[in-house]
Amino acid sequence: MSDVLILGEIKEGSIDTRTLELVSVGKRLAGERGGDACVLILGDAPQGAAAEAASYGPAKVYSVGHPLLKGFQPEFWLAALEQVCKQIKPGVFLMSHSYRGMELGPRLSCRLGARLTTDCIDLAIDPQDGLLLRTKPVSGGNAISVFKCPGEPQMATVRGKVFEPAAAGEAKGEIVEIGVELDASMAKVISLEVVKEEIVALDKADVVVAGGAGLGEEDGFEALEDLRKALSKSFGNVMIGCSRVAVDKGWISSDHQVGLTGTMISPDLYVAVGISGAIQHLVGMVHSKKIIAINTDAGCNMFKVADYGVVEDYGKIIPALVQKLEELS
Repeated sequence: MSDVLILGEIKEGSIDTRTLELVSVGKRLAGERGGDACVLILGDAPQGAAAEAASYGPAKVYSVGHPLLKGFQPEFWLAALEQVCKQIKPGVFLMSHSYRGMELGPRLSCRLGARLTTDCIDLAIDPQDGLLLRTKPVSGGNAISVFKCPGEPQMATVRGKVFEPAAAGEAKGEIVEIGVELDASMAKVISLEVVKEEIVALDKADVVVAGGAGLGEEDGFEALEDLRKALSKSFGNVMIGCSRVAVDKGWISSDHQVGLTGTMISPDLYVAVGISGAIQHLVGMVHSKKIIAINTDAGCNMFKVADYGVVEDYGKIIPALVQKLEELS
């Protein structure tokens, strides 16, 4: 089969943004394979979510309803996915690299005799054989590799924030209801509780001010905090980010890290202070709307992607910039 199937996820009553990102890339991949992009919605009452998913333009939305699919109990979801895949036989099956995708992907690939590539940051179709090209970070994020595996379905979990989400349109996909056979005796997990963790949600920031090795010491983040406060008077949500080096040195916690092994972001404004611009970091922030780089090294990679660059010691630039912002606010 040439169709691309996407596992839809619901967050706070609506289709998760990560699912919309998969719909976007799924349409492109399906076109290259000569098939259709389809979405699969599971739940105890999936009709509303299926109708919402249909508004984003997939060819079909498969709606699978069963009382045991309420919430997320992995064994029931796994059994339902196996039955659906064997029935519709998708050529490509995509999941978000979320806790659901990480839980279900490996187990489903084993049951289907398929090969799964996790945490992909790019996807394409090989025009020679129609197989899925899966790009992902390897070696602790220090390198990027492209994988290609035989067999179907071609399976991958995809990192969030690497594709633009699909937009709702006039064309609506066909909703197809599929029945599955589930039994309560399949359950191996009695309860599963999702606990909200207090972390920095960099992907929600309008502006990110990030520091790297060029700060020289942990105290450098105090200057960045002054800049963050000044920018907060003109912008909505301003947060502090960092490169991996800053985390490795213990200057700041890992939830502030931007890049392949951190958070993928696309804020309206990204201010990189003392960050050289290693490829692992650039991949995580290059889709920012505007990029400002401050660094003493005129030849660093960050200047190659920056819209504006300042070759100077941040200790001189940041206080002057803060003062000017205060005057303008």
